[in-house]
Amino acid sequence: MLDIDDTLRKYADLTIRVGLNLQPGQRLAIIGPLANGGVSLDAAPLVRCLTETAYRAGASYVEAIWGDEALQLVRFSHAPRDSFEATSRWLGPALLDHVRAGDAVLMIYANDPDLLGSYDPEQITMVQLATARAVRPFRDLLAKNATNWTIVAAASAAWARKVFPEAAPEVALARLWDAIASLCRLDQPDPTAAWRAHLAALDARKERLNARRYSALLYSGPGTRLTIGLPDRHVWVSGQSTSGNGILFAANLPTEEVFTMPHKNQVDGIVSATKALSYGGSLIEHLRLRFSGGRVVEASASAGEQVLRALLATDEGAGRLGEIALVPHGSPISKSGLLFYSTLFDENAASHLAVGSAYKSTLSGGEEMSDEDFERAGGNRSLTHVDFMIGSGELDVDGRHADGTTEPVMRSGEWVT
Repeated sequence: MLDIDDTLRKYADLTIRVGLNLQPGQRLAIIGPLANGGVSLDAAPLVRCLTETAYRAGASYVEAIWGDEALQLVRFSHAPRDSFEATSRWLGPALLDHVRAGDAVLMIYANDPDLLGSYDPEQITMVQLATARAVRPFRDLLAKNATNWTIVAAASAAWARKVFPEAAPEVALARLWDAIASLCRLDQPDPTAAWRAHLAALDARKERLNARRYSALLYSGPGTRLTIGLPDRHVWVSGQSTSGNGILFAANLPTEEVFTMPHKNQVDGIVSATKALSYGGSLIEHLRLRFSGGRVVEASASAGEQVLRALLATDEGAGRLGEIALVPHGSPISKSGLLFYSTLFDENAASHLAVGSAYKSTLSGGEEMSDEDFERAGGNRSLTHVDFMIGSGELDVDGRHADGTTEPVMRSGEWVT
């Protein structure tokens, strides 16, 4: 078992110096899943360590917005049924002002994947939709990389219990911290150097894909036969981005993906998820979607189907794709053999897609485009953005050029080009 204090120090240093690349004089806001209202109390030891590290890096002010999952349960159990469209009056505007000022944002996930599993899916959807509307301007700025931002995770008892159900609670928690530390390369002699080398390798992969200028990707695997068209000006992005205020940062720790945007009207075929999706405190299992002309026309799941259908009905763009990401089956997270029930980790174990909004940074010139021009160029717009995993050791991906010729990109889940 690891030394938790040493792990937190290394994690905080990596997050502040590599993930955020926090600049002297910047403010830092530490938040969690916004439907919860803030970062879980379970993450308090990490938040305190991050705060100290941020001040040592020159932060001018650090604040944490706290959330408590127990209060979520109280709301779903006792609040009036007609109140679930209510949301915070101040949180969205406050976060928007923070980003507009060029200050940094850190999101920490330490949440129970099963929190709302026994509650009314309609009420869950109402809360998700109300929150998405309230924070959309803030999320839009993050999607444009207006400032430096990063997402990390902290182990919690409920999450650990889900990942390691056979272990005693204290053992499960320690094992989850072990896994986070290993997959974030905190067990390396120099985690910062290890991350810089890894990010450079992802950048090289991104550049190779950008040089190919594919017009479409063709996916083939168990339960999957899918063609995804790519806009003419699509851009592959990897672990590092440069913010609008000129700061190089890594938005996810860990990260193993390279990703771009599909053309919202050029997705056809069937795709089957290879891992369960934890969404809004509910679990969606064996998800299967059929697309025609870019839109989902059939959707099913063995569990959580009602939640899935509500997600896809969020708005006009929720039933279209906004992201395609390629991840080798041999990634460290895949090799761990663990299902984390957390998109931050599970999406980096497998190639994945996302329904909902596309990132403007994945289209050349997209960050300067109006929403209307972005959509005309093939970009999808939605209140939501939800990743689901489709990769495995049986997935093949081909790239198609504008002249109709194809070449292998992945075979059996591993890179070819």
